[in-house]
Amino acid sequence: MKLEAVRIKNFRAFKDVEMTDIPSFCVLVGANGVGKSTFFSIFGFLKDAMTTDVNHALVKIGGVRGFQEVRSRGCSGPIEFEIKFRKDPNSPLATYTLKIDEENGRAFVALEQLRYRRGSKGQPWSFLKFEKGVGYAVTNELDSKLISNENELTRDEQQLKSNDLLAIKALAQFQKFPVIVALGDLITRWYVSDFHIDQARSDRDSGQIDHLSREGENLASVLQYLQRQHPQILSRIIDRLKHRIPGVTNVEAKTTEEGRVLLKFQDGAFEDPFLARYVSDGTIKMLAYLILLNDPDPFPMLCAEEPENQLYPSLLAELAEEFRAYAHQGGLVIVSTHSPDFLNAIELDELFYLVKNDGYTTICRARDDKQVSAYMADGDKLGRIWKDGLFRGVDPR
Repeated sequence: MKLEAVRIKNFRAFKDVEMTDIPSFCVLVGANGVGKSTFFSIFGFLKDAMTTDVNHALVKIGGVRGFQEVRSRGCSGPIEFEIKFRKDPNSPLATYTLKIDEENGRAFVALEQLRYRRGSKGQPWSFLKFEKGVGYAVTNELDSKLISNENELTRDEQQLKSNDLLAIKALAQFQKFPVIVALGDLITRWYVSDFHIDQARSDRDSGQIDHLSREGENLASVLQYLQRQHPQILSRIIDRLKHRIPGVTNVEAKTTEEGRVLLKFQDGAFEDPFLARYVSDGTIKMLAYLILLNDPDPFPMLCAEEPENQLYPSLLAELAEEFRAYAHQGGLVIVSTHSPDFLNAIELDELFYLVKNDGYTTICRARDDKQVSAYMADGDKLGRIWKDGLFRGVDPR
């Protein structure tokens, strides 16, 4: 699935911002506190809203004040999201709109709508529309290419159990709603990495675990899973690790008699392997990223916050290329960074920068900044431009 644009209104620092023509590999920079983590939290909020309901999702990120805490300070009206996407490269552009408002201290879904065109012209057709828990979904979506008039769409009128539920929560379970299924997959299977090195070093109970967790505490178990189920992928990961970390010749997972899984690293200069607790932070983190980026069942959207931490600067260009390769396989990768070395490996079209003015954040595209574009045309690199504070309104120093 291809995410093409996102609009955010009245969500924390984002009073009214839009990102369009989003590249498959997207990098965010900005000063501390400008809202990079808030941008990632949007997708976490949507996932929680789809898994539970909007009130639970609001309390999770806003505490007991919920809606009032999450809505941009000093603003009125609903919290709004608009997501434009394509189910696949040959599918029409779809627009999902979600508006959340509050009444008598409780949040509700004021509007949930999915629209898209069948072709390149004409007004988009509405395939789903609910307001305050009442609305419809088109049940002959799969036949829409054969339909010439929107009035021929079959609309199934329904009332949700509660007006704080998302209609796509239920409809994403049915293959007869393919566009909703694709949107649900993006929302529920998005992933953000927040690796904690100490967690990744820990010994865990043995068990087959398919995906690396957010903090990486199941690193040994995932490697063991690859060792047993996908040895060719693990071999490729180890080859890349050997290329990036001098001395490392192998990594394997061993299960103890107590059922714990241990990571063991082999250094070619020594006969006995090392346990993970004796290996450098950078080695652990590079292994974790390589496992994440070579997942046999990749995530449709992957977010990484400041991946440069604990990594040697010379490795960052190669890590950027790993992220880009993952994105080119069909997923979306969004990375936030402060590292000039990482930015030196980024192309102009891939970079956005966040600026805060009067308490609210705007999102700017680097290629639209004439001065930055001129520096790049003269052969400069984004890392030096960032380090020298040459982005308008942003100074990292």
